[in-house]
Amino acid sequence: MPETSSKPIKAMILAAGRGKRLRPLTDSVPKPLVPLCGKPLIEYHIEKLATAGVQEIVINHAWLGHKIEQTLGNGERWGVSLIYSPEPEGGLETAGGIINALPLLGSEPFILVNGDVYTDLPFEPLLLKAHTMSVERSIQAHLMLVPSPAHNQKGDFGLTSDCQVTEQGEHTFAGISVLSPNLFAGMAVDFIPLAPILRNAMQRQQASGALYTGLWSDIGTLERLRQTEQLICP
Repeated sequence: MPETSSKPIKAMILAAGRGKRLRPLTDSVPKPLVPLCGKPLIEYHIEKLATAGVQEIVINHAWLGHKIEQTLGNGERWGVSLIYSPEPEGGLETAGGIINALPLLGSEPFILVNGDVYTDLPFEPLLLKAHTMSVERSIQAHLMLVPSPAHNQKGDFGLTSDCQVTEQGEHTFAGISVLSPNLFAGMAVDFIPLAPILRNAMQRQQASGALYTGLWSDIGTLERLRQTEQLICP
């Protein structure tokens, strides 16, 4: 069994998106608070991270961010500490938001979760992976992949037999990963997308991954929101 770090692992939930394709819901409600089976979408992630043993969760926000803070509070009800990373109106894109939050995330690998996906993927293995990455510095990104859904049939990335992620393939990035802060070394806060940074890590063979075939849904449109509710609502 590989050596692992005993340092606490933090997580970040990306919650700064405008959610235009979920309008009119997101005209007055930030996308992470859109209800799924009566519960704000982001709360599913908080519960799963808390169950896995994460104690500190950073949440970035831009559009209607004050409502996210008002609704979720300090995290006490889940037994975690919620720390907020506000961004300018319009947000900073994914990588820009992460770079902006790095002072809150610290120097160790962290779990990253898109706020607009739903999954029954257990987060405990991600916590273990983060501990391993903190010791074995050769991997800077570990990506969870899923079979490509109908709305992304061409896929995002591939996965080799030795669990290296490749730049092209039939799988879709699940929006769930473990990232090292070293991935963003030397980068200033700006409007920066994440995908090119991940592809650079793949070219350096510093991106590992795993395929998850359980329940996963990108809650990006009203139609996919309703489809997911049909699957999981009691």
